[in-house]
Amino acid sequence: MKPSTNSLVARARKLAVPLGTVAALLFAASFFLFDHDAVKSIAAQQSQQAQISDSSIAPLTSLNDAVEAVVNHVMPAVVNVSVTARVPQGEGGGGHQFGGINPNEIPPEFRQFFGGGQQQQPQFEYGIGSGFIISPDGYIVTNHHVVNDAKSIQVTLHDRRTFPAKVVGVDKLDDLAVIKIDASNLPTISWGDSAGLKPGEAVMAFGNPFGELTFSVTRGIVSAVHRSVNPGKNNRTPRDYIQTDAAINPGNSGGPLVDARGQVIGIDTFIFTSSGSFAGAGFAIPANLAQHSVNEIIKTGKVEHGFLGIGITNVDPQNAKFFNVPTASGALVNQVNPDTPASSAGFKQGDVVRTVNGKNITDATDLQVQVSEMAPGTPITLGILRDGKPMTLHATVGQYHAPAQQGENAASGKSQHARLGISVQDLNPDLRQQLGVPDNIQGVAVQSVQQGGPSDQYLAPGEVIMQVNRKPVTSAQSFLDQVRNIPADQSILLLVWDKQGGPQGGTIYRVIPPAGNLNPGGNNDNGGNGNGNGGNNNGDGDNNQ
Repeated sequence: MKPSTNSLVARARKLAVPLGTVAALLFAASFFLFDHDAVKSIAAQQSQQAQISDSSIAPLTSLNDAVEAVVNHVMPAVVNVSVTARVPQGEGGGGHQFGGINPNEIPPEFRQFFGGGQQQQPQFEYGIGSGFIISPDGYIVTNHHVVNDAKSIQVTLHDRRTFPAKVVGVDKLDDLAVIKIDASNLPTISWGDSAGLKPGEAVMAFGNPFGELTFSVTRGIVSAVHRSVNPGKNNRTPRDYIQTDAAINPGNSGGPLVDARGQVIGIDTFIFTSSGSFAGAGFAIPANLAQHSVNEIIKTGKVEHGFLGIGITNVDPQNAKFFNVPTASGALVNQVNPDTPASSAGFKQGDVVRTVNGKNITDATDLQVQVSEMAPGTPITLGILRDGKPMTLHATVGQYHAPAQQGENAASGKSQHARLGISVQDLNPDLRQQLGVPDNIQGVAVQSVQQGGPSDQYLAPGEVIMQVNRKPVTSAQSFLDQVRNIPADQSILLLVWDKQGGPQGGTIYRVIPPAGNLNPGGNNDNGGNGNGNGGNNNGDGDNNQ
């Protein structure tokens, strides 16, 4: 240390003693000069403030009592749904090559199309979800994605009894399922009315988060209603969800969202998250929509949804003026599919649907949900605006997933195929330019995809089918012939050009499974993933009805 620095330290030490002495004397003086009565008064006030009386916390205790009452009513009817699903997996090891490719590097669903290969061995995966009992004889509501592809289902009740369950029926479109256990005198919970829900109302979510934290409850509020979000990126799914900040995590899917009366006003279904866990936004299927499907499943074992055959989007302040719509409400028709109830009724692109059977239509989701809940064959009257002029159209609701609506024919370079549920069209110069298809891409363009059909989750309008089972497609007629010659119980391999695959688009193989083995839904809702983690959907895209 430099001499100058030593000098500074020494001086500081010499000054420290007298300064400390002065500070101590000042503190002592202040203590003796301070009003002793004031000190006692402050201490008494602090002691008084620390006391909590029964009357002061009465609102909180009343709230606790109310919440406990709802939990005690609902929890006995909540169940844990454990699913075992069989999935094919390739054998380990390997040495046999497919054209220089290790067979274990080829996804299992593609191996049959490349010849030979090792025998696939069945593997099993396990999932955990939730559900709730709606009848004393064992009918239970859950999500379709919880029991999808299940080989066995086991239900655990709140009293720890376990029962095997069977699937009564599913509604893939709305992600609902009804399962049944052989039991009697079971505790139940009743349906509430989701139509009158308002943001800010108190709600509770029940379920089995992460598969291990069984029979949990969380409390929050209704954050929003009529959320037009799209977790599966399927434009044909009716989207009218309840948003809540009551914590919903993987494993909660299928559990009830209840109101202050302990009635089910929603079914916990998915969350928006970037981490896989709850991030403040959970979504539930409204009870009124779910109850319709559940009743149909119990009655007939299936749900028949209605459809019109139009692509629709919301009317907003930005597009309303272009269609001479006085207010930003209604459903704007951006596509009319051929040979559908909508085309027969006389719909045109640019029409704006304002009423259905005299009831106002607020947006595309409103129209989609209303028509979807109608039975096929129902006659309806639609009030529309066409270039600002009011008109009335009459239509008969079609059957949402009826293969009979997709007749097989080939004329004028177009083909509609019942087996795949799509319509295709020959590529011509105008269509190439419209779709942005490069000249070196040969095949047929997908014109429309049947709602809920075999290709619903695998193909989209505007894509080009280049090969069927590794054989080139030269025309709509050749495509029709190639698919017709494939046995109905076999999968179909398609080579598809997708505009989203890069600056010039890209090609990708897609397997369309047999109709009986479709799996368009999500994975089982297990502890590690599932629960429909949406991530970034905002629900403002197009719908189809």
